[in-house]
Amino acid sequence: MTPDNKPPVPDVTANRASRKWTRRELAERVLWSVLGHPIFRLSPRPLWGLRNGLLRLFGAKIGQQVRLHPTVKITIPRHLTIADGVGIGDGAILYALGQITIGTNATISQGAHLCAGTHDFRDPTMPLLKLPITIGDGAWICAEAFVGPNVTIGAMSVVGARCVAMKDVPPNAIMAGNPARQVGTR
Repeated sequence: MTPDNKPPVPDVTANRASRKWTRRELAERVLWSVLGHPIFRLSPRPLWGLRNGLLRLFGAKIGQQVRLHPTVKITIPRHLTIADGVGIGDGAILYALGQITIGTNATISQGAHLCAGTHDFRDPTMPLLKLPITIGDGAWICAEAFVGPNVTIGAMSVVGARCVAMKDVPPNAIMAGNPARQVGTR
């Protein structure tokens, strides 16, 4: 509370005026938006290697036998590390403001959303937070599930369809609901 007992008002103007990205990062984001993402999106489905190569060109670390569908939406490829054998389904969103690391043979199903960024809403200037997400080996993020910033999903875990994981998930856990709760083991 402020001295006159009024709650603080978010300073949205200061937030929008603040510099969150270096010039290089801004240039990379523009190039990805104008060149990379359209090529990625328009590539025929079976051209997995083309999309993987394009992501590597934009700084992503991509393993072997990775299958990303052309409708996957990626914000900043440089912040992606994807291990061997990963599959990412139609319409998945990799909002990679912070680092997103996906382990070997993990599956990110259609419409899943990995959100590696947020704002510190307790601070009136609401600064941008670029926080990591880690998906363990063999984990499955099911259809339309949401994984929030600064979350680790343990190896072989299942985050069920439309589940909201805002806290770490232990290995071999089966999660369901909003908020995510453990309903079994794998």
